[in-house]
Amino acid sequence: MKYLLVLAVVLVAIWLWRKARREELQSRTPPPPPAPGTLEPPQAMLRCAHCGLHLPAADAVRGRDGTVYCSVAHRQAATH
Repeated sequence: MKYLLVLAVVLVAIWLWRKARREELQSRTPPPPPAPGTLEPPQAMLRCAHCGLHLPAADAVRGRDGTVYCSVAHRQAATH
């Protein structure tokens, strides 16, 4: 009987906590949508000639012949 009472108290406490949490989440205002034209256009993805990793064109390291690498270390490893 004692355990049943403890279980009932725990269940009521969980129910009250979840109810308060749900009300808190509902009272928050969602973030405003981004203004039109503020998103950057997608970047081209390039493949590293050494390891095959795909990375944005802006982050790519180019070799002398225009080959694309993900880092200077891979560019050096490919030339040696």
